[in-house]
Amino acid sequence: MDTNRDIFDGMIVFCEVVEANGFAAAARNLGHAASHVSKEVARLEARLGTRVLNRTTRTISLTEAGRAYYDQARQVIEDARCAQERILSANEKPFGLLRVSAPVSLSLTTLNRWLPEFLDRYPEIRMQVDSSDRRVDLVAEGFDVVVRAGRLDDTDLIATRLDTARLLTVAAPDYLGGHGTPATPADLTGHTLIDFSQREIAARWSYRGEGGTTVAVTVAPRVVCNSAETEAALAIAGVGITRLPSFACSAELVSGALVPILEAFEEPPIGVYAVYPSRAHLAAKVRVFVDFLRLKFKETP
Repeated sequence: MDTNRDIFDGMIVFCEVVEANGFAAAARNLGHAASHVSKEVARLEARLGTRVLNRTTRTISLTEAGRAYYDQARQVIEDARCAQERILSANEKPFGLLRVSAPVSLSLTTLNRWLPEFLDRYPEIRMQVDSSDRRVDLVAEGFDVVVRAGRLDDTDLIATRLDTARLLTVAAPDYLGGHGTPATPADLTGHTLIDFSQREIAARWSYRGEGGTTVAVTVAPRVVCNSAETEAALAIAGVGITRLPSFACSAELVSGALVPILEAFEEPPIGVYAVYPSRAHLAAKVRVFVDFLRLKFKETP
């Protein structure tokens, strides 16, 4: 009885024998020995339990069962080849649904401006964009590309560095005027703090100490939220001090609504990455999107 493992064995060889009108010609076309081709057809007949070819020393002909099998087998082979060509074409020509996840602040400040250009450049790509500050599971949730800022710990994924961002400690001028400006990270313990709930190490803010060492400050935030926009809004309203990546508060820094503090203790910039499952057999839609982001970040100060 055939199994799913061997049901296709001999099918291509059999069809080639029919179309080449002989074992020797089929062997040449397939790059096999004639004896191998003959054995493959014999094994096929044994699995089917019937003869598919009538053989003489000079000619071959299809039996009735062989004709029926050939017609079906030829269609299966053609369908498989068409499917392969579609996949190969997809790897060359960007098209299809592209599922992307990015932080809300990055979407607001950059992606929202860039995506119309990308969609105009690649008219056969459709997009589903998830603007979220949660740490999505790229593979489990079926995303093609995730834009992330910070330290990467997904060793099984591929990451392309797009840019860097400063991790800033910021507050409103009115808050600092009423509560004083911390001179060192340790001074934060006397202030009202606003923290990000998705931070990798909760309740600890890290700063650069003397000699490049890391100084970790244990914090007890009054407010914890999962949105950089909420953090910024509360800080602007004078609720307290928060930490934000530079791309999440650039406009507020320019306007003066927020000011940076503790800059002498600022850690090295964090990376902004495009993360995707694998570099091997990378779909064209993913490749062109990552290349597009890399170019736009390079062009944008």
